[in-house]
Amino acid sequence: MRRSRLAFLPFVFPLLAFAEFVTFVSVAHAIGFGWAILALAASSVAGLALLRREGIKGFRAFQEAARAGRPPGAEVSNSLIGLFGALLLAIPGFVTAVAGLLLLVPPGRTLARRGAERLAERRLGGAATSDLFGPRKVRVHQADPVSVVVVDEPSSPRPAAGAIEGEIVR
Repeated sequence: MRRSRLAFLPFVFPLLAFAEFVTFVSVAHAIGFGWAILALAASSVAGLALLRREGIKGFRAFQEAARAGRPPGAEVSNSLIGLFGALLLAIPGFVTAVAGLLLLVPPGRTLARRGAERLAERRLGGAATSDLFGPRKVRVHQADPVSVVVVDEPSSPRPAAGAIEGEIVR
C-alpha cells in the first residue's frame, strides 16, 4: 500500500524547527546574538516587502493572460514560485530564508517552476497541464514503439534525423 507524502508532515515541522534552532545558535555564535537577531529581522522585513511585490506581479500576470484569452502560463507560475519564496523569506529563520532566496533568484525560480509543471503534469495529466501552462513542445522520435519526449525548449536548433517537432494543442 502506497503511503501519502502528507503522512510525513508531522515529522517535517519539528525537524525544521530543530534545524532553525541549531542554525540560529551557530550563526549567533559566529557573528554575535545581536547581529543574528538583526539579520533575522531584516530577512523577515525583506520577505514581507517581496510578498507584496510578488503578489501584485502575479495578479497582474494572471489578469493579462485572462484578458488575452490564453493559459496563465510560465509568467504566472513564475510569480507563484516567487511568492512562495518571499513567504519563506518572511518566516523568521535562516534555513527558510536561504530556501526563500533560492526561489527568488532566476535559476532557482526556473528550476522550481519546471518542477512544479512536471508535478502538475504527473498529477493532472497532459491535457489539464496544457490548459494551465500552455501547449507543450514535444519531439517525437520514430522508434518501435513511438516514444514522445516532452521538451520546454529545443536543445538544438535543428531536429535530429527522423524526428518530428510540433506543439500539442489538444
